This record gives sequence, C-alpha cells and structure tokens, in this order.
Amino acid sequence: MIKVKSPRDFGAGLLFIVIGLGGFWFGRNLNIGLASRMGPGYFPMMLSGLIAAVGLLTIAKSFTLEGPELDKPQLRPLFFIVLSMLAFGYLIERIGLALSVAVMIIIATFARRAKFNVKETLALAIGMGIFAVCVFIYGLGQSLPAWWGK
Repeated sequence: MIKVKSPRDFGAGLLFIVIGLGGFWFGRNLNIGLASRMGPGYFPMMLSGLIAAVGLLTIAKSFTLEGPELDKPQLRPLFFIVLSMLAFGYLIERIGLALSVAVMIIIATFARRAKFNVKETLALAIGMGIFAVCVFIYGLGQSLPAWWGK
C-alpha cells in the first residue's frame, strides 16, 4: 500500500486539481481556437490545465517526500477574506474602485490574529486604493468608477 508522507502536499495537490477542473468546467462553452488563432477560451483552458498539472505533481511529491501534517482549518481568516471580496464586489459600483479597495483591505485585516494596527491598516488601505486607481483606470483604461458617482 502506498503511504502519503506529506498530507499537507497531498491536500494542496487536491485543491489545485479541483481549481483546475473548475476552470475547465466554467470555460467549457468558450471557443479554444489554436495557438496561432486563440479563442476566448484558450488562455483559461491552458491555465486550468497547468494548475491541474501542478496539482498532480504536488500529489506525486506527497508520496515521496516527508512533510508536515494538515493543520486544523482556520475559519476566522476564511470568513474575513471571503467577506472582504464580497464587500468589494458589492461596493465597487456604488462607491468606486479606490474606496472599495480600501474597505476590502480594512475587512481583510481582521483575518490575521495579530493585534489590529490602525495606522498600518489605514496606510495600506489608502495606498492600495490609490495604486488600484492609477493602474486599472489610468494605466489600463478600464471603465470603472474611481470615486462616488464617476
């Protein structure tokens, strides 16, 4: 019988395979095309295949190299990270990109166990909000509202 020597790698490999298969599932109706004439599904399918391949390699590694056991699931980080993404998606059309990014950073900060540092969090939130506007709106020309009502 084959023994899993690194349960953490085995679990990570399974997660990569599930993500890769999810990419195949959601992109199943997109035209793939050829490498010379790529369709809208070409890049998502290739990326999904690479993610699944990394998962297979990680699972193979879990049978050969010793590694740590799986940690107990941490619900606090999962809750606050998912909540921050949902808040961003809900708020972006209402209050704009800069403030949505700032709110997302502030909510995501509660995911860590360390003491909440107000100055550090506000500096990061303001900086990332400005950075997101500069990159996505001015740099890449995305048609997102930068602020309220714009």
